[in-house]
Amino acid sequence: MKFAIALFSSPHAPSSRRALRFAQAALAGGHEIVRLFFYQDGVHSASSSVVSAQDEVDWPREWREFVQTQQLDAVVCIAAALRRGVLNVDEAQRYSRTAATLDAPWELSGLGQLHEATQLADRLVCFGGP
Repeated sequence: MKFAIALFSSPHAPSSRRALRFAQAALAGGHEIVRLFFYQDGVHSASSSVVSAQDEVDWPREWREFVQTQQLDAVVCIAAALRRGVLNVDEAQRYSRTAATLDAPWELSGLGQLHEATQLADRLVCFGGP
């Protein structure tokens, strides 16, 4: 089965952990992930500026390593990211900000990527949200 996964909640929310574990289990079960889409507060899972307490799991690092290791298509909603200060180098320069907080393996793009993912996948699975 082909899955598209959308994450709407912040990195330390239980739904973010469930999303990562679901994605890992899906791949381990022989399924395919056509795209991970990070939206709303989920964009913080892609931010390199999130710092976890020493006695906690660093969920943004876990997501980054998972995406890199599995070579997944991981898209961060550009509108949600900009509102939350999650910027790649190009956007940091465009808006005259001093630092970028988003780098590889993440891609900034629009909601069209989520729509396309739903067309390519057999199932869209969403985690978190209002």
